[in-house]
Amino acid sequence: MAAFRDNRNPPALTSTPLAAPRRIFYGWYIVAAVFVTTTITSGFAFYNLSILLAAFVSERGFAVAVASSATATFFIAGGIGGVIAGRLVDRIDARVVIAAGATIGALTLACAGQIRDLWQLYLFHVVFGLCHGASGLVPVTTMVARWFSVRRALAMSVATTGLSFGGILVAPLVALAIERLGLAGAAPWLGLIMFLGIVPVALLVMRSSPAALGLEPDGITQAEREQAPPQPAVAYADAWRSRYFYAVSVAYLFLLGAQVGAIAHIYRLASTRAGVATAALAISVMAGSSTIGRLTGGWILLKVSTRSFALALMAMQAVGLVVLAVAEDSTQILLGTVIFGVTMGNSLMMHPLLLAERFGTRDYGRIYSTSQLVTVVGVAGCPALIGVIYEASGGYAVAFLAAAGVTLVGLAVLVLFGATRR
Repeated sequence: MAAFRDNRNPPALTSTPLAAPRRIFYGWYIVAAVFVTTTITSGFAFYNLSILLAAFVSERGFAVAVASSATATFFIAGGIGGVIAGRLVDRIDARVVIAAGATIGALTLACAGQIRDLWQLYLFHVVFGLCHGASGLVPVTTMVARWFSVRRALAMSVATTGLSFGGILVAPLVALAIERLGLAGAAPWLGLIMFLGIVPVALLVMRSSPAALGLEPDGITQAEREQAPPQPAVAYADAWRSRYFYAVSVAYLFLLGAQVGAIAHIYRLASTRAGVATAALAISVMAGSSTIGRLTGGWILLKVSTRSFALALMAMQAVGLVVLAVAEDSTQILLGTVIFGVTMGNSLMMHPLLLAERFGTRDYGRIYSTSQLVTVVGVAGCPALIGVIYEASGGYAVAFLAAAGVTLVGLAVLVLFGATRR
């Protein structure tokens, strides 16, 4: 028996020609595929919205208010598309959902240069938003949540870092293409690149769950899985009736609403107070801080509880918004941008992590997509709210202080109603 144990667990310094190297767990290939997908979707959709808005105004003559309201429909449609995807990925292969959404979305983007009338502008944003929701965070985080349990936070942080890279790498190239070729000339190429960047990766690399390859989450053996603590497996019907579901959903309605509202106005805040050069630098610093913060957050979550880290991020976002509200020069603006930027990617990651940790992956797609639909109210409404407060107060100080207050409301909701049961 001793010899048998020695063969299975040899000393660390012992090696034999017959020892097979440990293979990389396939879940990390899933993480890489999701990283590529989120890079493309964020670069060609989320960060591209402001670029497309400018092109619709300058090349097609739409009023800024009209183009902005059309952009708001993108977020609403995205929430609905996420709900549809959430129901589908619990029933069929997630990569089929992602590939179908990306294909239709790419065709829609390729037609952007043909938009002339107001109804076409709104139809474009609705269809593009539905497709973005169907191929975005809901299906890809569902896959990551299924493939990882112990290392879920680390895997999620690496996979969703593509959301920041899309703004750093892809969006500037999109802006350059539209500037050089015009919207009509650039749109077909943008649609083609979006298709090639997502669909082959989804179909060839992604797999809905480790069970599809006969594996276990985190790459552990079945025997190790049986010895591990049981994981939650809450049905959708029970989850959406729970107080915890509403606490997380409402908390992130306020948090993500304040966050997206600040993102929409931070360039103008910086440019009016410190000039265009500082504003451009602030956008780059914000994206870079988001990337570093997200990767660091995945490592921190191996050591601290998910809820404690989520609350700390909410407090930190409020601090960053207060600094931006009172900032008067470039140094203060960049300091506030760094503090705010560090929380951006992490906060977006914490929303699905809190739900997966509490309810498990049984009906995760429907649970997360329904919760995300609740947050759309804040995401679609807060940019306009900050604009209204800016007009009423004559500056961004009160507007960003209000955004900080909205963030603290979300923190209070999670503190009071978001305690998990043991």
